[in-house]
Amino acid sequence: MTKENEQIQQFSRDGYLYLPGFLSRNQVEEINEQLDTFIRDQLSDMAPEHRKYEVPGEIETLKMLQDLHVYSPFFERLLLESSFSQLAERLLGEPVTGKTLEYFNKPAKIGKATPPHQDGYYFMLKPMSAVTMWLALEDVDEENGWVSYVKGSHKKGMRTHAATQTVGFSQGIVDFGSPADLKDEVHVPAKPGDLLLHHALTIHRAAPNTHPERSRKALGWIYFGESAQEDVAAKKAYVKSLNQRQA
Repeated sequence: MTKENEQIQQFSRDGYLYLPGFLSRNQVEEINEQLDTFIRDQLSDMAPEHRKYEVPGEIETLKMLQDLHVYSPFFERLLLESSFSQLAERLLGEPVTGKTLEYFNKPAKIGKATPPHQDGYYFMLKPMSAVTMWLALEDVDEENGWVSYVKGSHKKGMRTHAATQTVGFSQGIVDFGSPADLKDEVHVPAKPGDLLLHHALTIHRAAPNTHPERSRKALGWIYFGESAQEDVAAKKAYVKSLNQRQA
């Protein structure tokens, strides 16, 4: 069996993949340099709803940049990069469209936990043909906010979500934490350049950053399969209500 077929089988079975060393150290360094330059020179160009902080307006607590590809040719190319899009096509079994590229951070000491959720709750697609990719830009472990997945949860449908108080992750699964959830949960440490990816229905969360000095930076890609149809009206209403709550 080829490596590609093994990846497809594992993704289908578990709902997630861990691909160590997907990008080289040099590639990660270039991304980090581009991010530093963007944050220094272009952050004010972003729509307010696309930049989020642990403490509003305090740059050292920056935790999320959404739709980076809209503001930067470098990050637009990264969203369209064939090594990512072709991987998404193999796993979903159909052509894909790159929807967004995002930056995530958990600042040292104050980076909050990411609540357990399913990305598909936000996507509002039928069928739910979508994959999220998460690239570590620095060392990630239990102390500074590693990601965990519930194996096989993508096969069990959408769980009930409700509003959370976590900026950037407005919805969380209300009944998460059953013995079945915790029995199948897998925590994934990562090195710079390691890629994690999961199906839109896979339950996942991330620990808070309790380290006194280390941040936890990553990039995220989202791809939709061509068969996926978005409920545009429902999505627009959700985004409007979300922005009103955060205003």
